[in-house]
Amino acid sequence: MKREAQNLLQKVDEKSEKCTVGCPILDRNLNGGIPTKSITEVVGESGSGKTQICLQLVLSAQLPPSHGGLNGSSLYIYTEYPFPIRRLKQLSLSLLSSHPNHLLSSSDPLSRIILRGISSAENFVELLPDIELCLRYWKSRLLPIRVIVVDSIAALFRSEFGNCCFDLKRRSSLFFKISGGLKSLAERFGLVVVVTNQVVDFIEGNESVRIGNFSELCSSGRRVCPALGISWANCVNSRIFLSKDQTGIKITRFSSLVFAPHLPLSSSQFVITEKGLFGVENV
Repeated sequence: MKREAQNLLQKVDEKSEKCTVGCPILDRNLNGGIPTKSITEVVGESGSGKTQICLQLVLSAQLPPSHGGLNGSSLYIYTEYPFPIRRLKQLSLSLLSSHPNHLLSSSDPLSRIILRGISSAENFVELLPDIELCLRYWKSRLLPIRVIVVDSIAALFRSEFGNCCFDLKRRSSLFFKISGGLKSLAERFGLVVVVTNQVVDFIEGNESVRIGNFSELCSSGRRVCPALGISWANCVNSRIFLSKDQTGIKITRFSSLVFAPHLPLSSSQFVITEKGLFGVENV
């Protein structure tokens, strides 16, 4: 029964639209890219590559489906300042160089990315109706919005919530309002929705680490687990874990699919260069 259910989910996944992350090796681990109509979480410590993969995603979304894109624009919601606009410009030049004939000839890739900063979870909930209006407006444009990135969700809950019962309930309520609103938009508009999350040191008895296919997650020699706990973990459909280890000046990075109901565990090494984020073939 379990195998039959997994086969059914895999068949559904094969039919769903996906967006390339701009790297064939990482796309392969995701069975073609990041799926539409669901929430994918990218989790990792600071400097692991979360923002890099998101910037590359919103640029790659502008490519035609024949090259893994969605022919779409993107909405990038950032919660940590300043926004890395110089890096986005650098990656846009790389995209123009690598795909000179696959983008609108008169279009600057940056003009197809809408940036919006927010500072609190309540502000995010209030913004959801405006996001829907924005989606409806851009739907009639040449490149409708097909990707929403939230970078990062953890920053909205970093300091204003305590551990008392009232704050925990309020926090969980905001989790469900934000994720519920994003899932509804994803399903109705056929969107890729990606949220980034941070990690915290693992504490014995913290069962949030069990959300996923790995029994434990490690980065920079530490045992870690995703921030925001099990309540938030239940709000996402898939989870990608980015880890890194440093020996001297050499940094080794890995992208691991640790939770997806339709896909098996997978992991790939990757590097970050001036031109973008790229997977490394296993040797």
